[in-house]
Amino acid sequence: MKPLTEREIRAAFVNCTKGQAKRLFVPHDLDERPWDDLDFLGWRDPQAPDRAYLVAELDGRPAALALRSSGGGSWQSRRSMCSVCLTTHTGGVSLMVAAKAGKAGQQGNSVGVYMCSDLACPLYVRGKKDAGIGARLPESLTLEEKVERTVAHLAAFVAKVTAEAPPRG
Repeated sequence: MKPLTEREIRAAFVNCTKGQAKRLFVPHDLDERPWDDLDFLGWRDPQAPDRAYLVAELDGRPAALALRSSGGGSWQSRRSMCSVCLTTHTGGVSLMVAAKAGKAGQQGNSVGVYMCSDLACPLYVRGKKDAGIGARLPESLTLEEKVERTVAHLAAFVAKVTAEAPPRG
């Protein structure tokens, strides 16, 4: 993923108003992020733990989503699998819910995906971050194929967020 500025990130939000995008928390350490290892940038709001955000480059353009997180975390005692990167965690997977873009979101429609609570999927896939023993199941896929699968899963979620509702008929 190419490095993004705070301005580019704020302009890329597709499921919130420009005013909301202007006020939301964006990390201040963008220049220190491992951009070469990221297929998307995800972060949590330190002041509001139930809020999370991600920005991905899709079709050559950044698309950012504002997310709400289920509690997730330490109360979960069984292992759960992230639907994006297929990493399993004990207490490290949360339901991330995004309001749909446009009129559908204004009407309260949303979509969700079970995702790594820390939104570090690209780092888990590449082995740059460890989720513990048994977190990554053995696979015969190459790293490139695993990355492509992760990007495809995320793109499918973003497509659900940005999809227009079918006309009623």
